[in-house]
Amino acid sequence: MFSVIFPGQGSQVIGMGKNFYDKFDLVKKLFKEADDVLGIPLSRIISEGPKEELDLTSNTQPAIFLISYCIFQVVKKEFDINLNKAKYFAGHSLGEYTAIACAGYLDFRDTIKILKIRGEAMQNSVPTGEGGMVAVLGTSIEDIEKIIEENKNEIFVEIANDNSVGQIVLSGNNNDLEKLSLILKNKRIKNVKLPVSAPFHCSLMNKATNIMKEELSKLQFRKGSNVLISNITADEIFNEDELKDLLIKQIENRVRWRESVNNMIKREVNKFIEIGPGKVLSGLVKRINNKVMISSINTEEDIKNIII
Repeated sequence: MFSVIFPGQGSQVIGMGKNFYDKFDLVKKLFKEADDVLGIPLSRIISEGPKEELDLTSNTQPAIFLISYCIFQVVKKEFDINLNKAKYFAGHSLGEYTAIACAGYLDFRDTIKILKIRGEAMQNSVPTGEGGMVAVLGTSIEDIEKIIEENKNEIFVEIANDNSVGQIVLSGNNNDLEKLSLILKNKRIKNVKLPVSAPFHCSLMNKATNIMKEELSKLQFRKGSNVLISNITADEIFNEDELKDLLIKQIENRVRWRESVNNMIKREVNKFIEIGPGKVLSGLVKRINNKVMISSINTEEDIKNIII
């Protein structure tokens, strides 16, 4: 059995999806539709940059979704490969929205619009320069939770992403992150400040939560074709109302990617197909369990080599 997985923020590069855009009319049509819906030249930002513009969270989120969705549609319509035979669809943070759209719970236009709003809301929740994220490498989630607990009276940081064995991401105020970074270094625990402009997936995103609660309430979710795995619970989502509630909670809560992958494997998934720019999730899955099969689709050649 296989699962289809979709990447989140950080996988973006200028020119992503160009080979699909140049060859397939359906991709050109989706790029134009994205520009029309959002009222911005997203297709130009993706193809030409500048990088600073693509890296703006409000552009990055719809851009990565657009590329992943386009590749999914090419696989389905141009190569007649039915990825909806997958046992599960899952995505990392914004990638969860891609999973939702590709599984038919939400249409393309609504998804790309809500991701533009989500990106802006997350970017504007904290003044620029006040919050950030730090990746902690080579230690366990239990050890990090213990260190955070031991220092909670002086430092307030939260676990944003439990990505894989030995890769955890923390969010918080920059001053607190710097203090914790020193504590980790003294314990010989490697940590790296990430090049992001906001502290995603923590309680500092509360303003974004309120905005998304209002915006998601306006959307009409349908019954999709595939079972989803939630970032929040790392478990199956069973109905559309629950899905909406979990997407609201996703803004401030930990992305449980390691647990999500392990839970899918426990339920007989032995192959993961990553659809979207880059191979970030493929690398994480490999660190979580090196016995499962992993494929990533970035080019037409990747599609031709896919086995399901």
